[in-house]
Amino acid sequence: MPWLILALSFLLLAACFPRGNAGVPIPHLLVTAPAPASRLVIVLPGRGDDLAAMRRSGMAEAIQSAWPDADVILTGLSYDYYMQGRAPQRLHDEIVAPARHKAYRQIWLAGASMGGMGTLMYDRAYPGEMSGLLLLAPYLGDTSLLKEIDTAGGVAQWQPGPVPAAVNADNFQRELWRHLQGWSREPGKAANVWLAYGDKDRLRNTMPLLGSVLPAANIRRRSGGHDWETWSAATRDVLAQARERNPVSP
Repeated sequence: MPWLILALSFLLLAACFPRGNAGVPIPHLLVTAPAPASRLVIVLPGRGDDLAAMRRSGMAEAIQSAWPDADVILTGLSYDYYMQGRAPQRLHDEIVAPARHKAYRQIWLAGASMGGMGTLMYDRAYPGEMSGLLLLAPYLGDTSLLKEIDTAGGVAQWQPGPVPAAVNADNFQRELWRHLQGWSREPGKAANVWLAYGDKDRLRNTMPLLGSVLPAANIRRRSGGHDWETWSAATRDVLAQARERNPVSP
């Protein structure tokens, strides 16, 4: 869908970043669990990350230090896949659906920055498909819309307007936030959604708006910036806590 082209227009900054090739399957790397695997965590990259950068990010080690029974799939779901307009569908068809055949008891999706927005897009397209979501300083949309929601008194009070006949470049962010508003009305849907970010992160001021629809215990603000060093440390802490709430049944 062409609306996704605009969804990540913030990425078109002066700095260079990996563009990828949406004409080939999504690159990914399986990091096998040190213990018998009963869970899977799929990780979506930030805007500047290719698959090699994801392997260096420390995320696989952070996840498996908290969950030794977790396989990790690091992905190269780069900007071009979003530009194509089918990123959530391709993630589902190429990564998630095949993983279902391996009979994992839990499958989680984690994403940072661009990947955090991708994680939310996936949940909107496939609600309830994941056992849990980990959002690491996700990009949440244009300042004007975020200000509109805040001025309305927050996500629960905001009036998104009539549901459109089709999602397009003009309304895609509004529709994503309509989906998130559903979490405020049905808190159980966000029970396993976790948010983490650094106190010096450039997106930190937008995080409380999302945090308002999450359980307070699921939010981690720690020292650090908009980088994998911060996010991998936060991941270790979050999953250690999440382990107590999400035991894997025999």
